Amino acid sequence: MTHVCQPLPAPAPANSGGLLADGYDILRGVVDRGFVAEIEADLANRFERTPFCEGGFYGERTKRFGRLLIRSAGIERLVRHPDILALAEAALGPWCERIQLNLTQAIELHPGALVQFPHRDQDMWQGEQGRTEYLVNVMWPLTPFTADNGATLIWPGSHGARAASDMGEGPAIAAEAHPGDAIVFLGSTLHGAGANRSNGVRRGIIVSYCLGWLKPYENQWLAYPPEIARDFPRGLSELVGYTQHRPNLGNFEGQCPSVLFGGYPDDALAAVDALRPDQAALLAGHVTAQRAAGGEAGRP
Repeated sequence: MTHVCQPLPAPAPANSGGLLADGYDILRGVVDRGFVAEIEADLANRFERTPFCEGGFYGERTKRFGRLLIRSAGIERLVRHPDILALAEAALGPWCERIQLNLTQAIELHPGALVQFPHRDQDMWQGEQGRTEYLVNVMWPLTPFTADNGATLIWPGSHGARAASDMGEGPAIAAEAHPGDAIVFLGSTLHGAGANRSNGVRRGIIVSYCLGWLKPYENQWLAYPPEIARDFPRGLSELVGYTQHRPNLGNFEGQCPSVLFGGYPDDALAAVDALRPDQAALLAGHVTAQRAAGGEAGRP
């Protein structure tokens, strides 16, 4: 059976002005607080079992774990929230044919957590800086984010062309927010977790999206192998990588990797073109011209 990767539908219009102008935006009341509480309850046991991180960057008073799509059914709703996807498409669309899920990660800052080293997540990739956007982050608070308990620190205006020179000279803001809100910021925006000077933990979920042709932070094919991803809705399985970024990138034996949802094939597969429309048009002209030339040459 031939599996054909389908192009993404046209993204819905997004009000991305604040995100692109300031490098961040805070969307209030995007989902219901009760829904967020259900997700936190689903993750509570894993938070309890997860050891503290090692190293100064991740934070020695911080817990982190990923693979959230298999840990709570509610995570899919966050990952595929239409307003969030529209923002990600608006920010990243100029540089890719489709976006992909970069990671889902739960984070818990304990009392005594230090201020995280200010950083830009785009520095995972050693590509051009200042023009191309590689990443959109979305922090979903599971508990209230306050200046005292380590709310994410963001340097407004430190994104884009400023990324090459701005290492935090300007003032940072503490992105205070509540469960149900979404803190959205670009991969070129300088940021970091704040210090937890309170007596309680600060919990949140980071969901991020990157250009479809990049290697993501979280290896999605290992996090969600075919026997798991085949039960995802189609749009979700494509976000975690079971599709091709045209032309032909990320294929399996020349076909859409979703062919693996039926198990590893016993028979050999035929490679199938997966081209953008502009490439397909150029190719069609190239093939037609050659066939026409061949036909003329074969006439008496």
